Parts: sequence; structure tokens; C-alpha cells
Amino acid sequence: MPELATTITPTDLLTELPTCTSYAEVTAVRAQRPEIIGQAWARRRRRDTVNGDERLMIVAADHPARGALSVGKNPTAMNSRTDLLDRLRVALANPGVDGVLATSDILEDLLLLGALEDKVVFSSMNRGGLAGSSFELDDRMTAATASWTVEAGLNGAKMLCRIDLDDPGTLNMLTSCAAAVDELAAGEVIAMLEPFMSQRIEGKVRNDLSADAVIKSMHIIQGIGSTSAYTWLKLPVVDEMERVMDATTMPTLLLGGDPQTAPEETFASWERALAIPSVRGLIVGRTLLYPSDDDVATAVDTAVNLVS
Repeated sequence: MPELATTITPTDLLTELPTCTSYAEVTAVRAQRPEIIGQAWARRRRRDTVNGDERLMIVAADHPARGALSVGKNPTAMNSRTDLLDRLRVALANPGVDGVLATSDILEDLLLLGALEDKVVFSSMNRGGLAGSSFELDDRMTAATASWTVEAGLNGAKMLCRIDLDDPGTLNMLTSCAAAVDELAAGEVIAMLEPFMSQRIEGKVRNDLSADAVIKSMHIIQGIGSTSAYTWLKLPVVDEMERVMDATTMPTLLLGGDPQTAPEETFASWERALAIPSVRGLIVGRTLLYPSDDDVATAVDTAVNLVS
């Protein structure tokens, strides 16, 4: 895709909390003035999670930290950090995009580039279940912490919650996620839980996307922690979404997943699911950031129009 216009000269380092205009400047800040990152979080213009029409359009970019770099049939699609940041900046420049979900490394790049002003920001917490590993379902907290999420002024944090009844690593995930739900609630920020019933098939973790399996995962995961006051769900779009959504009263965002179907079919399935009252919007990554025609702006526009 075409790159955004940037200045490639290193920063003169630095006046008061400047916005970086190139990726070279981001690296220079990280090397020479890393304290600026904390100061930038403190001065960032924040916004409430729910505004106006109470619907959310969030872009997601936490896949790389779990070693999941593929999109469709391209196993190295997300190898380039600057390309990913270019795509995220195109998406975030659309006024209909409310914010972003990512790990701290990506969030802080976007922060230094000035892309997070007046945006909803979710951190990603448990990235220890590396894609394809023998311990994939023992998804420990290796990224953002609940305390950092609160201190940095973020709107919440997301946890992947894959439940395999045959894998003892699931219990570690449930225990750590329950503790994080409590800590996030104590800080009055959202705990975004993404549940799946999963199992290994021929050595690869597969998520069961039948309606009954999604419903079962919802009942398990929305019951963790001492309070559900700040719990939201992040769910796949599956068949019988009306029956699926009858399994919860939690605010819910729909995930996009790895694009495998025609864009028109994907967007149509989102549109049908968004008509359900308890669905509050979309939280989509690769489908929008890496569309088949590489036109990020048009893909994002289409999704924004569905949510609005």
C-alpha cells in the first residue's frame, strides 16, 4: 500500500513532548529520551469509551506479539512494523474509527506519532500462548498489566480466553484472567474478554465456532472475577447470532478474525449481527488492515458505515 508521507531525518531531540513525524524520530525518542513516552501518556487527550451513538469501531493489532503474523495465505504479511503502523494510521485517521486495541509496543509507537489523541485505547494482556507452540493454550500475561492500563489512562484491556477441557494450561489462563478482571474493575476500566471453546486437531489449536460452543464459552468466561461490572465480551460472528447474544447481558463487540471469505460476505455477516441491540460495535484487525485489494481506507469506510 502507499506509505504515508513522513520526514525521514532524525529528531533534533527535542522540544517539549513533540509529536514524531517519522519512524526514525520514534526510534530516536526510544533511544535518547524514553521518559517522553510516559509523559506523552499523561498528556494525551482522552475520551470516554461510549460517546454519541454508543456504537464503537475499534481496530485491533495485537496479533504480532503472539507470533501470529499471517493474513490469509500470506504467512509473513505482518512482518513489517512500519507497514503495519502505516495501515493503522490510515484507519485511525478516519473520524468514524473510535480507537485501537494493541500491545504496548504498537500503542506507544502510535502515541509518539500523535495517532491516539481523543481515541479509545485498549491494551492487550495475555500474549504468552504463542501461535503454534506446545504451550499455546497456557496463555499467560506477558504484555500489558492491569495496573499499567489504569495508570496510563487507557479505556480497558483485552484478554484472549481459549478454553480446552483437555489442556491443563486452560486453568492458568482462567486464574490469571480472573485476577486481571478484579484489578481492572478496581481501576474502573473495561475488561474485554474474548472466549472460545478450543481443541487441538492434528496438533493445531482450532476454535469451535458453532453457536452452542460460543454460548458455552460465554457462560464460562463472563462468570470469572469477583465482579462483572466492567466486563465486556469480544465475540466471533457465527450462525444463529440472535441465540448466541441471548446468552449474555454484557456489552459485546464483534471480532473480524483472519479474512478467509469474500469481503462482501464478511461485511454482510457483520451488518446482520450489528442489528442485535446488545452488540455495541466492531473490533476488527486483519480484515480491515490487510484487505484483499490492499485498499485500507475503503475497507475501513465500509466498516464504519455499518457501525454508524
